[in-house]
Amino acid sequence: MERVRHAAIAGADEQLHALIRALPPRDAETLVRAFATYFEVVNLAERIHRIRRRRDYLRSASDPQEGSLESMALRLAASGITPPQIAALLQRLRVEPVFTAHPTEATRRTLLEKEQVIGRLLVERLDPSRTPDEERAALARIREEVTAAWQTDPHPSTRPTVMDELENVVFYLTDVIYRIVPPFSEELEQAVHKAYKVEVPTRPVLRFGSWVGGDMDGNPNVGAETLRAAFARQRELVLDRYRQEAAELARRLSQSGALTGVSDAVRERVANYRAQFPKALATIPTRYHDMPYRVLFRLIAARLEATRRDTPEGYAGADEVERDLGMVIASLRAHRGEHAGLFGVQRLLRRVETFGFHLATIDVRQHAHVHRAVLATLLSDPDWSTRSAADRLARLRRALEQQERPSGSPDAQATRTLEVFQAIADCRARFGPDAVGPYIISMTEGPDDVLAVLLLARWGGLGGGGGRVPLDVTPLFETVADLEDAASIVRALLDEPLYRAHLAERGMQQMVMIGYSDSNKDAGIGASRWALHRAQAGLAETTDHSGVELTFFHGRGGTVSRGGGRITSAILSAPPRSVRGRYRMTEQGEAINAKYGLRGIAMRTLEQTVSAVALATALPHPPDARERGWTSIMDAIATDSRAAYRTLVYDDPQFVEYFRRATPIDVIQRMEIGSRPASRQGADQQSGEIQQLRAIPWVFAWTQSRHLLPGWYGLGTALDDAVKRHGAAALGEMISDWPFLRSLVEDVEMVLATADLTIAARYAGLAGPLGERYFPLIRAEFDRTVAYVLALKHEHALLDSDPALQRSILLRNPYVDPMSLLQIDLLERWRAEGRPDNEVFRALLASVRGIAQGLQSTG
Repeated sequence: MERVRHAAIAGADEQLHALIRALPPRDAETLVRAFATYFEVVNLAERIHRIRRRRDYLRSASDPQEGSLESMALRLAASGITPPQIAALLQRLRVEPVFTAHPTEATRRTLLEKEQVIGRLLVERLDPSRTPDEERAALARIREEVTAAWQTDPHPSTRPTVMDELENVVFYLTDVIYRIVPPFSEELEQAVHKAYKVEVPTRPVLRFGSWVGGDMDGNPNVGAETLRAAFARQRELVLDRYRQEAAELARRLSQSGALTGVSDAVRERVANYRAQFPKALATIPTRYHDMPYRVLFRLIAARLEATRRDTPEGYAGADEVERDLGMVIASLRAHRGEHAGLFGVQRLLRRVETFGFHLATIDVRQHAHVHRAVLATLLSDPDWSTRSAADRLARLRRALEQQERPSGSPDAQATRTLEVFQAIADCRARFGPDAVGPYIISMTEGPDDVLAVLLLARWGGLGGGGGRVPLDVTPLFETVADLEDAASIVRALLDEPLYRAHLAERGMQQMVMIGYSDSNKDAGIGASRWALHRAQAGLAETTDHSGVELTFFHGRGGTVSRGGGRITSAILSAPPRSVRGRYRMTEQGEAINAKYGLRGIAMRTLEQTVSAVALATALPHPPDARERGWTSIMDAIATDSRAAYRTLVYDDPQFVEYFRRATPIDVIQRMEIGSRPASRQGADQQSGEIQQLRAIPWVFAWTQSRHLLPGWYGLGTALDDAVKRHGAAALGEMISDWPFLRSLVEDVEMVLATADLTIAARYAGLAGPLGERYFPLIRAEFDRTVAYVLALKHEHALLDSDPALQRSILLRNPYVDPMSLLQIDLLERWRAEGRPDNEVFRALLASVRGIAQGLQSTG
């Protein structure tokens, strides 16, 4: 490994290639795993460095850190936002990350737990008062965890189930996020109080969601049973956390009633619980019986355990726990307990308010075409899917108005679909009205797709009295064409009297989801980002005119091409009035671990997001007379970039073969790392292979081969045409003064800096003559895009404006290169052998994981 490492650092390509060529498969796997382990430790060290910098800011008396809650509050005050305005903003402020299962990221929970231990030990090393013995002990423990991780197989031996994926997501919810919710709320309150004299609402600003167990789109393994099982597991975990915390509060709150006094309400609750839980009471020593808070919390813990076991004496809902805690808080305040337990009880209350009995909402998602197929069966209309949208809408309207019942007998697909709606009803009843999130309709094409869900919900047993359906229905617009039609579709939907009545029951609030992945795969990054921006502006205007409160749900992935990148600039560059104090976004793949793997990093992630949402809401961009002209130029850039992208990717039928040969897509599709297939099942068989492939493996494959093509291709040609038409000065002004274009160009710049076309050329060699044909086109477009980004930003090298990231990439790439070269060699051997499941394939799996660790990017 050392010889390979030194050759990589020295840039000795031929020596490096000679060292790894024809390496025995087991040696190849070991070498790749060594580099991957190195990057795991480096990635963790970089996050610890961010924590150290944040702690330095918090300790210093200088200006607050950019993006912090304190910086946000002071900026709002300096901008003239009044106390009543800040109070109103805080009342509506809500940020909701939604964690999704990711078919390219399945780190074993064992390894995540080891990372937590190492991270905690590294943070402890920041304490300058530690003794040499303590330092030696910490380093020994770190070495132990790293070595044990090295000796742990990172690959699951079988494809994970949905419940396996749930364990990955709940790790972050229970081990990281559960812990930071109260400190975050306290930090927000302190930040506001430094700038304003207002009461900060106790309503939680943060909520959390999940797709695991409810995302049926393209995944036959998800349905009613996984929804119920996921909620049951989440409920079990969060109740156990509450029970442990109640037991700890019982230990801490040792006040004697005779010395401090206690409220009558607390004494009455203790008396009631003593009668309800005699077995738990019997375990409390008699000497504690004059300690009312201690006794009460021991009995609250007993009632939480009864709730977990589903016995009748358990809590009916989280609101009952909140009442118990509120009663204790009132008593402590009235009896000199502000510094004798109030802090801990308030922290538990904040957690119960945030997580309820469900831990995280679970969204339900299904493809619109599945609903159409089910309705064709239940309406006894085999031509349903081919009828016009207007005809489907009229028929659905009649069925809803007349409260019709199905005329056809359900087949297996219809039965599964109706069972999901019954499961939603059951889960709302058992886990609380906030447990089930929105019902998301993938590939929504018209109002009929939304009314279809209301009808199916009624038939599935979810409808209430008078035909009401207690369900928020969220259309998802994914392709560029659908994004362009989104405003008109929602306008037509809001004009439907039936749907207006439904919205009235739901508080006149509508959520709309916009997808970044498929629009990028469909049209390239320039056209995708512009379509998303225009769709948000159009939808905001439409709902304003209709008197409906709109919340955008951003379907972002981990990579720039799938909506990743800098979240702060994305929020602050959004169209005016599109944020409105609420922001919901998916968190996927390696982004979850990078953003939420450590408590300090999770705090920083959430404070940056909440701060940006508050600033975008309270201080939207002022109107700029130049924007009309900029919009016209951007329309042309989007059109030209889309044309360039589609000419290469879709219009040339042989390009898909280049993609298959010049990337490890064949390895990725064989990896046992997700419960969902890599391609859409039942997709239109007339559509091409790229259309059927999901966006995640599409981006993942290009990332592995170091092209990163979806994150930049087409934009260089479009910028070239724009400069020729309008001049470099006009484009430079747009990038300087228009947050939208500046954010787009900076994100593309980050992708260009991460890509390595020298290594990509070697992958292109795997495609033979196709590589000779396509790679020069790719290289020319890459060089063109780099040249225009540098010229328009007035930079000499990519990321000159972000030297920390620039340095990180420059230091990382030499260590990634050996893994890439080894992967190329292994691909040649494996394909020549007919792609068997052998040691070469296992080494390839290790190379995929190692490169992903090195680039900190998958799909």
